[in-house]
Amino acid sequence: MKELLIEPSIGKPLARVDGHAKVSGAARYAADFNQPGQAYAVIIQSTVGLGRIAALDATAANEVPGILAVISHLNAPKLAYKPHHSPLDPDGERLHVVQDDRVHFFGQPVAVVVAETLDNAEHAAALVDIRYEAQHPMLRVDAPEAQPISPNADLAPRGDADAAFSAAPVQIDAAYGIARENHNPMEPHATIAAWLDDRLTLWSKSQFLVAEAAEMAAVFDLPVENVQVINPFIGGAFGTSLRTWPHVTLAALAARYVNRPVKLVLTRRQMFSETGFRPRTTQRVAIGALPGGQLSSIVHEATAETSRYEQYTESTVTVSRYMYSCPAVRTRYRLLPLDVSTPIFMRGPGEASGVYALECAMDEMAAALAMDPIDFRLRNEPESDEGAGLPFSSRSLRACCELGAARFGWARRDPRPQSMRDGRLLIGWGMSAATYPASRAPSGARARLLADGTAEVEVAASDMGPGTYTSMTQVAADALELPVRSVRFVLGRSDFPAAPPHGGSMTMASVGSAVQAACLAVREKILKLAIGKEETYGDIVARLGGEPIEVEASSAPGDERSRFSMHGFGAIFAEVAVDPDLCTIRVRRMSGAYGAGRIINPRLAKSQCIGGMVGGIGMALLERTALDTRDGRVVNASMADYLVPVNLDIGDLEALFVEEEDPYVNPLGAKGVGELAYVGVAPAVANAVFHATGVRVRDLPIRIEDVLGAV
Repeated sequence: MKELLIEPSIGKPLARVDGHAKVSGAARYAADFNQPGQAYAVIIQSTVGLGRIAALDATAANEVPGILAVISHLNAPKLAYKPHHSPLDPDGERLHVVQDDRVHFFGQPVAVVVAETLDNAEHAAALVDIRYEAQHPMLRVDAPEAQPISPNADLAPRGDADAAFSAAPVQIDAAYGIARENHNPMEPHATIAAWLDDRLTLWSKSQFLVAEAAEMAAVFDLPVENVQVINPFIGGAFGTSLRTWPHVTLAALAARYVNRPVKLVLTRRQMFSETGFRPRTTQRVAIGALPGGQLSSIVHEATAETSRYEQYTESTVTVSRYMYSCPAVRTRYRLLPLDVSTPIFMRGPGEASGVYALECAMDEMAAALAMDPIDFRLRNEPESDEGAGLPFSSRSLRACCELGAARFGWARRDPRPQSMRDGRLLIGWGMSAATYPASRAPSGARARLLADGTAEVEVAASDMGPGTYTSMTQVAADALELPVRSVRFVLGRSDFPAAPPHGGSMTMASVGSAVQAACLAVREKILKLAIGKEETYGDIVARLGGEPIEVEASSAPGDERSRFSMHGFGAIFAEVAVDPDLCTIRVRRMSGAYGAGRIINPRLAKSQCIGGMVGGIGMALLERTALDTRDGRVVNASMADYLVPVNLDIGDLEALFVEEEDPYVNPLGAKGVGELAYVGVAPAVANAVFHATGVRVRDLPIRIEDVLGAV
């Protein structure tokens, strides 16, 4: 077969192959797939935080022109809700929407109105009269009757951490709090549902297409092959679309009820109560150390909110078991069931929260020891994962600290709080280590060679913005030895070969490995059909009749996780400026250095890291979902009141990558950076605020009033 002599594309900073479609408006998101004869649905939410619906009167609503239906527990068909549990679903039983009169949380969907136009549906929804028998919901984490539960057994302690802490010459024992946060992606949740006999098609915003198809099959008692989910583009998600929420069921229910396609788009306010959030978390970290800086004990305890009907858990305390060398470690994780909706994964779930508390405590200990924060961390650098008893497949934290510190200029830092100024502004420099697991899940892929010499690759994956279309095209092109322009990668359909969720920084490790396997397999197949050295792929396909040559393959983890501890690592450096009169806090610059294995596309990876830094700044200084503790209403459920970083909040952000080869983590050697880039940002900012002001703020977000009067 003819030698193609194509320069490899992996490792090159290629522009997004889907970039033109996005900037030109050609990219179609869930709400863009309008169907002929489509009706519009609007959800009615509960206005009490706990209780039952005593009466529901839709008389006035049914008189609105163009009204098609008002569906509630009074007239909704009984749905099967067969058992179904995706790998990401929390323990417990999901909400059975409009199936009974019970209200579990403020904002719960209690009815859906369907009309010919969106205006008429909204008008009719406002006319539905609902009376409740309300109870007082449990919402306060400090209420005397609030009882935390242990979702599972605590991990086995290493040594006697409590005794070691009591005996430690230097001690830090502090409580840290993180407010509830909402994801707030640009694209709202949306679903268009259409039935054809007993087959359901959903154009729906989803990060886990095959799980959404399986969930709807279970809810409506359908064969899973009768449900098709289509979603080629996602306008941001950050974890909020990793499970199937009740609005998807309501769209499908309404479409079946009125016998025509139905479009349902959540409002921004509805997303605050219906599609998950990062749970409010309280943590205690107690660290003991010897005067020379060696850790002698770590105690890390965390309690997080969850709903009463489901138990959502996170890996908040697990980082403390392997991050540093320490002979005695004890961790405990508990849940606090409240009358709220169920939380969900939000970028860096668990690790972002746990690393915040651990890395702030490490900074406090470094100050108590009068040691440089980097020197203190590196003095406790482990040779292996002491919690799991396994060697690291690779660990580049030391290299990240050295590279990041050199680029940031850390050697110029005066360690004394309030010692650095720029004119009248107080300047603070802080740092934090970061880590996130290098996960991998089974995935399939289908590769196809065409008569024109090009290739197509299909996977039931998603792309919420990291550049999956581009990076997968690069992987496929190199495996096939084709130029990138000759490869078309397609995702966003649940009937393609199954893929894992688009989250947890596992897409390249999982889907990328499957894409590589499928492309290598189809290349091997066509090479066996070649009869001359000058033949190209297109020549061979044409000679065989023009029908595409296709191979479906899969890739799955082996025993590597039982042999190695696999994580990405990073070091984040932040500079803040604090106005001593106004106490406003601004992040002026930030550098992040990351060890994340093989970087498939540096341009995309840097974009991911900068986005993670922006999100982490929001976590540190701005984001807080506030509840009215009388009924659970989110009082700042709008982009006017829920603060997120905007351009004027962001200074100079820089992402750096250390050279790291990991032959064990997956066939591509890639670890992913999406979550890692978020983890460690908030503690770096918090530590910088302490350095600038001398005030140690332990609750996020850090507000003006937290440092007011202290500087």
